[in-house]
Amino acid sequence: MALTLSSKQAPFPFSTIGAAAYTGKVTVYFDETVSGVTLDLAGNTYTDEHDIVQAIAKEANLAGDNSRTPAYFTLAKTLKTATALPEINTALDLLDNYLAYHAFLAGYGISASDWAIWGAIKGNVKIVGLLKNNTFLHLARWIVHLESLNSTQAILVELVSARAQKARSNKTAAGFALGLQDAKEGQVVTRFPPEPSGYLHIGHTKAAILNQYFARMYKGKLIIRFDDTNPSKERTEFEETILEDLQLLDIRGDQVTHTSNYFDTIYNYAIQLIKDGKSYTDDTEKDQMRDERGKGIPSKHRDDSVEDNLKHFAEMTSGSNEGLRWCLRAKISVDNNNRALRDPVIYRCNTLPHHHTGDKWKVYPTYDFACPVVDSIEGVTHALRTNEYRDRNPQYQWMLEATGLRKVNIWDFSRLNFIYTLLSKRKLHWFVDQGLVGGWDDPRFPTVRGIRRRGMTVEALTQFMLSQGPSQAVVSLEWDSIWTHNKKIIDPIAPRLWALHKEGSVPVTLANGPASPEVKTLPKHKKNPDVGEKKTVYSSKITIEQEDAVSFEDQEEITLMDWGNAIVRQKQVDASGKVLSLVMDLHLEGDFRKTKKKVTWLAEPTSAYPIPTVTLTDFDYLITKKKLEEEDNVADFVTPVTEFKEIAHADANVLELKKGDIIQFERKGYYIYDGEKDGVREFFKIPDGRAAGIASKATPAPGNFATTKSPESAAPTTMYKLASVYADEADIPEADTKMYKVKSIYTA
Repeated sequence: MALTLSSKQAPFPFSTIGAAAYTGKVTVYFDETVSGVTLDLAGNTYTDEHDIVQAIAKEANLAGDNSRTPAYFTLAKTLKTATALPEINTALDLLDNYLAYHAFLAGYGISASDWAIWGAIKGNVKIVGLLKNNTFLHLARWIVHLESLNSTQAILVELVSARAQKARSNKTAAGFALGLQDAKEGQVVTRFPPEPSGYLHIGHTKAAILNQYFARMYKGKLIIRFDDTNPSKERTEFEETILEDLQLLDIRGDQVTHTSNYFDTIYNYAIQLIKDGKSYTDDTEKDQMRDERGKGIPSKHRDDSVEDNLKHFAEMTSGSNEGLRWCLRAKISVDNNNRALRDPVIYRCNTLPHHHTGDKWKVYPTYDFACPVVDSIEGVTHALRTNEYRDRNPQYQWMLEATGLRKVNIWDFSRLNFIYTLLSKRKLHWFVDQGLVGGWDDPRFPTVRGIRRRGMTVEALTQFMLSQGPSQAVVSLEWDSIWTHNKKIIDPIAPRLWALHKEGSVPVTLANGPASPEVKTLPKHKKNPDVGEKKTVYSSKITIEQEDAVSFEDQEEITLMDWGNAIVRQKQVDASGKVLSLVMDLHLEGDFRKTKKKVTWLAEPTSAYPIPTVTLTDFDYLITKKKLEEEDNVADFVTPVTEFKEIAHADANVLELKKGDIIQFERKGYYIYDGEKDGVREFFKIPDGRAAGIASKATPAPGNFATTKSPESAAPTTMYKLASVYADEADIPEADTKMYKVKSIYTA
């Protein structure tokens, strides 16, 4: 049973690979020599996309009300090619309204109808763009669920890989479906040009990874260049932290440079543009200039003589009071439909000392002028940048043509945005200045060091960024998808340890337990012995959690994990129903497969094996709005409480952990060890991707923000649900990884 299709097929039949991967009944083959899609199943051949989906669903006995299927398949055909907004909005409204009261489109499980509609939506760029507005919340929830499935994520990664392989084989377009134009192996040079005015965040991560990816793919070179053209915002310390951030991402450039290295050269090109009549000085006020550019009105200085322009530029160069009034503008167009071409500013005055060049310069080039000039000078062959710069691409090429410099190819990719996430340096600075976070490495921050401190691995970041492929759609992503990638990396290698919430913990006497404490050696990971071994203490005096104890019935047989079964004999309860103590009998010959409740426990401490006190910390989003607009006041949308700490007791094996180690506290989730504070070991919870769509827990009154520390009076709350005592352990995928320590630059 095989599904064969080309990865370059357009429009791509996403529904077929989604259904095939979900059912696991069909093997998907990407063959670039075929022109259509073919399913060979049980001796029959299908070539129509929707016939294929229905055949796969029938073979796998997928759920679904067949009476609804024809209508959904008709709608899917319409959506796949729809371009008219009224038609699209009507269809999406109908789907959203239906999904407000139903989990799936037909029946109580995922059906052929779900895959048909999902495939149509995913294959229509205009619909994907509309969904970014978060208007169709129920439809978005349904899409997130389908795309968070391991099968869906795996097949989409395979699709990206197939497209990349096709590109590599052609030698003309490497990586993703778009590739790098005019690329030659051994000659490609990319650059990552951060401004040294802050810390790298999740948005920068995609650019850094892609630049290194293409440089390595073509056996070329990656330049890390600091765009240090604004002494008002830039500092040397940020250069150091950015290099540290890149190391945390395993990004290592072949060369580190600065735009300031080329200030003399860039300045000479500015003089050349003035002499060639391609630029002019202007003292128009900022607001008036903005208004004139918007209306296509030429500046009163646009036709000034070369002599006057050189004189004013000399004043700017000296940093005089007269020079401070002026700027230098490129003479491109007054009324071009692309407003980026309406005589942009290319030089400004600034008398502040530069952190590298000191007081030498009083004029500095803008990014739009310096970037193309330095790209060409440094030998960059491909400038990778987000498509928010697309309107400025013609401007970029104009600068190169006007200065007579070598052409540089531009490769666009979509900007990465996440819901409930701030990427604005100004707004992030505000949180730091207000003391609402512990610093730029706070685990609630989207900075590289923040998400790494939260437990994100380099492998997961890289896989996720590459899996985005060549998409040009600017959408706000849920965090669950990237954390799902991360879980696949850490699950196979995270040691399994135990921790019990301290509050309400219940002492248990095992009437027939060991006469004295016994110590046994057990694997840290039952399915991966390479993780190592741990020591577990067995005693007649143990402790369990209140939540477990309350659920026990008299004479009920339960399982003590890593030990065996026990029968509840006595249960002491106070008037409020709180369990004060328990007496049990071990029943080691009992069958653990027949018990419903399997609980963690800790033996009474010994001098050799104490019970350390730990804090388990979970986090919420910092803001209560999915996307903050530029005009929004961040103080109006601050989540009142975003940090939730619980005191717990852990087994003695946590004493061996080093800062940055990742573990799983069984039945509680994955945690990263953040070090010791006041004698207590602190662990941060790592999201596992199963909490899709969780928003802030509280909506503050406008203009009213509170501390992010949880008040002592507040009941402990967790952002992610804890595993039920009835849950079976999930299958663990094969993987290998290496964790990197996160170096904090802040102390408590």
